[in-house]
Amino acid sequence: MTALLVAAGATALAVVLALPATRRGSGLLVRPSGRPRSRALLVPASVGGAGLALVPGIAVPAVLAAATGYGVLRLVRARRADRDATATRGRVVELCEVLRAELAAGQTAGRALELAAVEWPLVAPAARAATSGGDVAAALRELAAVPGAAALRVVAAAWQVAHRTGHGLADVLGRVAVDLRAAEQTRRIVAGELASARATARLLAALPLVALAMGGGTGAAPWQFLLGQPAGLACLAGGLALGYAGLAWVEALARDVDRLS
Repeated sequence: MTALLVAAGATALAVVLALPATRRGSGLLVRPSGRPRSRALLVPASVGGAGLALVPGIAVPAVLAAATGYGVLRLVRARRADRDATATRGRVVELCEVLRAELAAGQTAGRALELAAVEWPLVAPAARAATSGGDVAAALRELAAVPGAAALRVVAAAWQVAHRTGHGLADVLGRVAVDLRAAEQTRRIVAGELASARATARLLAALPLVALAMGGGTGAAPWQFLLGQPAGLACLAGGLALGYAGLAWVEALARDVDRLS
């Protein structure tokens, strides 16, 4: 029964790892087109889980390896999402500056947004709304749901005020760009301060591997104990869980500080 439960867990983890990553379109989560890979890999994962049930000696190490891979994948995706959000914040500042420059050169607001969409396709829906007489402010607010693009709500508010009052949109966007650049500079300072904490957490997570390598060099055979004994497997599972929890906690704290900065 234990082997069957372990095999089921390995199968579930394999299916989760096979799920295709989502991408973001106009502020909404969108799955890539085509047949999901998880369906294609469901049968092989199930066969692998059944095989683990027949060889219980490798079931627990296999589940631990799958769980470790899944945890590392989540951390890598979180870091990648943070980098993408940082890049998007920079693009919002560039959008404000491009719009201000085009408006100062005599372009209409709609044409300026259309030209900006050539450089940054994310704002293409707002450009289409501008050329077709739609609600540009509403389109920008929808795009603000993309991670890192929250400042588009400010651009939308400036666009709406300028449209209703006839006030110069170029001057407003210039001031918005200055404020956003100042906020991004503060965010970079905070990120620099947090870099040491993140590096320390990763170092502490890697130290057990160094200790195991040193133990293996002295003939203590730690891997045989960790992978071949029930007590060793329990220690290995607990250590992996605590290491992942520590890394995830540090990353969560860093993201919270970044949001508040």
